[in-house]
Amino acid sequence: MSTLHLSFLFLFLFLCLSSTVHSIGVNYGTLANNLPPPAQVANFLKTQTIIDRVKIFDNNPDILRAFANSGIAVTITIGNGDIPRLTTLIEARRWVVANIKPFHPQTRINYIAVGNEVLHWGDQNLISNLVPAMKTIYHALIREGINDIKVTSPSSLGILRRSQPPSTGRFWPGQDKQVLAPMLQFLRESKGPFMANPYPYFGYSPKQENYALFKRNRGMPDRYTGIVYTNMFDANMDAVHSAMKALGYGDVNIVVGETGWPSVCEGPPCSPQIASQYNYNLVNHVESGKGTPLMPNRTFETYLFALFNENLKPGPTAERNWGLFQPDFTPVYNAGVMRNQQGGSSGGGGSVAPAPGRKWCVPKPGATNQQLQANIDYVCSSGLDCKPIQPGGACFKPNDIRAHASFVMNSYFQAQGRHDFNCDFSHTGVITSVDPSYGTCKYAS
Repeated sequence: MSTLHLSFLFLFLFLCLSSTVHSIGVNYGTLANNLPPPAQVANFLKTQTIIDRVKIFDNNPDILRAFANSGIAVTITIGNGDIPRLTTLIEARRWVVANIKPFHPQTRINYIAVGNEVLHWGDQNLISNLVPAMKTIYHALIREGINDIKVTSPSSLGILRRSQPPSTGRFWPGQDKQVLAPMLQFLRESKGPFMANPYPYFGYSPKQENYALFKRNRGMPDRYTGIVYTNMFDANMDAVHSAMKALGYGDVNIVVGETGWPSVCEGPPCSPQIASQYNYNLVNHVESGKGTPLMPNRTFETYLFALFNENLKPGPTAERNWGLFQPDFTPVYNAGVMRNQQGGSSGGGGSVAPAPGRKWCVPKPGATNQQLQANIDYVCSSGLDCKPIQPGGACFKPNDIRAHASFVMNSYFQAQGRHDFNCDFSHTGVITSVDPSYGTCKYAS
């Protein structure tokens, strides 16, 4: 084969492989007592979703082992309280040896997040030690022969003194030159990203609902640039960019560490439909590569918040309802991340959605594996077809009792006439209006 033909072949293979690469990640929190094992989570994300990266809020070894050889990139987090002691190289090297080297490179760790929204909380001891710890962790990685992991630190948009209009975005005095400029200088030198957490949910007002949800609207003009912003996400991102540029660091890449919308809350309007509209449209917007008005033609690496509803999180109702999925992998709504949910217009919003009156039966989050296995045994002995959850069946994967129980409980519910009492299963079933189908596993309705 000629050199020219080989070149075309490699180009073709590159384009094919590139077409499967996505920029969508998810924050994988674990403040719950009903979550599936990490190995099942890794398999589910790899086989059923377009999500190709996760961010965890600690350095859980079980999670790191579960994602080994999965191809899914993992961001791990150093707790805020550990920051002061990791400003010395000896302690930083000990941390790297204990928490990175046993897993890397089998687990594709791409970032170490030093703390979480440290500037937001205002602890001056942590703030003063943040950048020194970032630098020391980076040098510890290099000393240990690891040069493919970047170090960063997520920041809330509370770091902005001004964000409107976006071209006037500025950081708070006292944090700008003392903390953020040294951080950005380090990120420039180490080629790491600045990680920001934009949440249009927290900027919601009834008059700006369409603006927050990427739906058609008149837009918000920036009187200094003449740019008309048609969504709050772009405005938030450009405000951060403007603040960085004002310090001389507009060239540093930005990664979206967190963004999302809860499906249940006590504050701004929340529902599965509204959460779907935000996340679905966001995914389409980010994946389009359009970028923002001040950062055009960029595909931002974006981590949705969050993977699961977490029933042990303290605080308002919303804190427990940010998840894309229930613990049994049932989608809370269509976020556009399932392999069978891609496509659609960024102006229209994702569907959640069944037609009126459609409903399904799935396990309650608190149901035990023993209870669910009893449900499986009962349904399968009643004469209903359980082949889909057997090896090779469309619903066999994930090979998990909760997922299998979800399918057979719904099959029974539908076959018996869709009466609510047919989903009782000794108080272990619950009715949902969100289609739990995924991949090739189609639920009856």
